[in-house]
Amino acid sequence: MTKIYAEIIGTMILVFLGNGVVANVFLSKTKGHGHGDGGWLTISVGWSLAVFMGILVSYPYSGAHLNPSVTIGLAIIGKFDWILVPYYIISQFIGAMLGSLLVCILYKDHFLETKNEQYKLSVFTTIPSIKNFFSNFLSEVLATFIFIFVSFFLTEKFIVFHETKYSIVELGLGAFSSSLIVLGIGLSLGGTTGYAMNPARDLGPRIIHSIIPIPGKGKSNWNYAFIPVLGPIVGSIIASALYLFFLS
Repeated sequence: MTKIYAEIIGTMILVFLGNGVVANVFLSKTKGHGHGDGGWLTISVGWSLAVFMGILVSYPYSGAHLNPSVTIGLAIIGKFDWILVPYYIISQFIGAMLGSLLVCILYKDHFLETKNEQYKLSVFTTIPSIKNFFSNFLSEVLATFIFIFVSFFLTEKFIVFHETKYSIVELGLGAFSSSLIVLGIGLSLGGTTGYAMNPARDLGPRIIHSIIPIPGKGKSNWNYAFIPVLGPIVGSIIASALYLFFLS
C-alpha cells in the first residue's frame, strides 16, 4: 500500500504543478498570462520541474513511475513485476485526477475570468496544434519512445525501485536527469501535440474537465482522447523492445 500511496501522491504533485504552469500561462489575469512570447518555454520548464518534484517525493517508496508508459515499459524489460502493473496504473490515474482537481480549486477565479474555451481545456489536456490523427498519434509515439528509451539508459538504480536508501544528493541527481529528459523533449518535440507521453496525465484531467461545472468550459474533446493514451503506450512498447534488442 505504501507504493500505491506514493504513486498517487507523486502523480498528484506532477499534475498539480504541471497543469498549474499551463493555467498560469493560459488563464486570464494570472501573473503569468500575457507577458511576452515565452509561454512555451515557461510551460516546458514548469513541467520538467513538476517531474523533478514528483520523483523526489515518491521515488524512495514506489520508484516514481508516475506514468503508465513507464510502468509498462519497465515490466516489459523485466524490471518490474507485472502483477503490480494494474495497481500502479490505477494509482497514477487517481493521482492525476486529484492533481487536476487541485488546479481547479487554486485557479477557480481565473477560470471564471477566461472566455476562451480552448485555453480552459488546455489546462487539463493536451491539444494538437494541427488536428491530424495520424500525425498526432505518430508525434506521441515518437516523443514517448525517446522519453522511455533514454530513461532506460539512466544509471540502473534510478530507473527501478530497490530496497535501498539513497542520499538526497543521489536522489536529486536521478530526479534531475529525468526532468532534463522531459525538458529536452518538450522544447524539441512538444510543438505538435503538447507531448503528453503519459496516459494518466491526459485522461485523468480530461475526466475532471468533463465533470467539474466550470462556466463556459466547452467540450472535453473526447474524440481526440485516444491519441494521448494509446500513442504513449505504443511508444513505450517500441522503446522497450529496442532496449531489449540492444541487451541481447
